[in-house]
Amino acid sequence: MERFVSRDDARLWTYASGAGIPIILLNGGPGCDDYLGPVAALIEDVGRVVRFEPRGCGRSSWDKHYDLQTAVEDIEHVRHAYAFDRFIAIGHSAGVDTALAYALAYPGRVQHLIGLAGGRIVNDREWSRVYKENLAARGEDTGGLVFNADPDVNTIGVATWREYITRPTLLGDLANLFTTATFMFPSHDIRPSWPTQQLANLLPRGQYVEIAGATHYLWLSHAQQLQAALRAAIERGED
Repeated sequence: MERFVSRDDARLWTYASGAGIPIILLNGGPGCDDYLGPVAALIEDVGRVVRFEPRGCGRSSWDKHYDLQTAVEDIEHVRHAYAFDRFIAIGHSAGVDTALAYALAYPGRVQHLIGLAGGRIVNDREWSRVYKENLAARGEDTGGLVFNADPDVNTIGVATWREYITRPTLLGDLANLFTTATFMFPSHDIRPSWPTQQLANLLPRGQYVEIAGATHYLWLSHAQQLQAALRAAIERGED
């Protein structure tokens, strides 16, 4: 069911489906409108799944308030609007970064953090070099996705994330974050996996799972494997 959630002067487009464990899906980018419907379809028989479009993306307000802190508070507002006490946060790509920032700000609200093809706390030239070389050499199948968003979402979102990860206390905060976390990384992603493996090993309850043969948009070619991994992670979070 489609619903607009209002916060101050902004309207956030959301869509809820399924029934069961509260789950919020977080888009990548920064700067992607809704595209995680296929992921929701894999788990909506076990969860109440809410997707939403961040500010500047798709049907949500394009108001230039695209910084990381606003994104984190928008997640909290969506959580409150749907009356979720605790929920599973599932992010894809850069959405994993936003989920991580939210979990650090509101650790008691996140029952389990699940990362799909993302999760890193480095601003590293080597990572960017490998990604750009692989993109040029191999390209990337997005399933025909065309995103509708204000270009400033990516510019502001990336800049404020890079500022966020320079915090002197960040590594200590992560080492003391006892939220259960599962990072699912596709073995054939053109992005390097080592930052995600580092993050999974830094978190006290972190786990790294590799999905063999999958690429960045895992559900395009490995939907069954992704579904099985998601269900196992959801059960792990319940434990």
